[in-house]
Amino acid sequence: MADSSPPNTDELAGTEQPFVQHLIELRDRLVKATIAVVFACIALSLYPGPAELYDFLAAPLVAQLPDGTRLIATSVISPFLVPLKIMLMTAFLIALPVVLYQAWAFVAPGLYTHEKKLVLPLVFSSTLLFFIGVAFCYFFVFGQVFKFIQSFAPKSITAAPDIEAYLSFVMTMFVAFGLAFEVPIVVIVLARMNVVSIEKLKAFRSYFVVLAFIIAAVVTPPDVVSQLALAVPMCLLYEIGIWSAQIFIRHTQAPDAEKGTDASAS
Repeated sequence: MADSSPPNTDELAGTEQPFVQHLIELRDRLVKATIAVVFACIALSLYPGPAELYDFLAAPLVAQLPDGTRLIATSVISPFLVPLKIMLMTAFLIALPVVLYQAWAFVAPGLYTHEKKLVLPLVFSSTLLFFIGVAFCYFFVFGQVFKFIQSFAPKSITAAPDIEAYLSFVMTMFVAFGLAFEVPIVVIVLARMNVVSIEKLKAFRSYFVVLAFIIAAVVTPPDVVSQLALAVPMCLLYEIGIWSAQIFIRHTQAPDAEKGTDASAS
């Protein structure tokens, strides 16, 4: 009589190979993302070059300094390291679409169709909003802030900022404005995951205005211009996030949820 019991199998045998394949795919995606950053670095090193990138980054401050005044370097290796850091930062930003695409290609096969409709627009829009926040900070905020600060400087003081201190300031402001412009994405995700309802988000408006000004007071320099430049867009983007969340939820429902909505409506 044949033994009908299932053969003894190793429970890990069925999961080890897929797990290894995931690790291999993750490695390949990381390698491709790294190659994109390296190519961007090489291109930037050839044109315009690290020194020119720093001159471009420092242009809003230099334009507000007295004629002939330049930034200084208090460390021996700062003239080499600071432009190099800026080049690496710029290369990463240029290669960011490729990096995000590799991350998306890695997780997309495990998502349902309605989840792909949710993730892909969020990845694209969050990247675009971050770039808009950085551009807004560089082209508008820096000029106004440096002009405001220099207007208060006594004539007996000659401003000669250190390049490392300026880089730290710029990075802090870029991150602050880039993340501040992600407010609509946060609102959409919270509403889509049913963490907070649209009605509660609308009721939280007045509290968010206060919160926005508190955040602006903490992360920006102690001047009115930069605080308003950060807090006011955050409040506007909060309203845009509430409006977008209503549309986004309607177009990214799971098939079962859509059927339930249709049944309840009928």
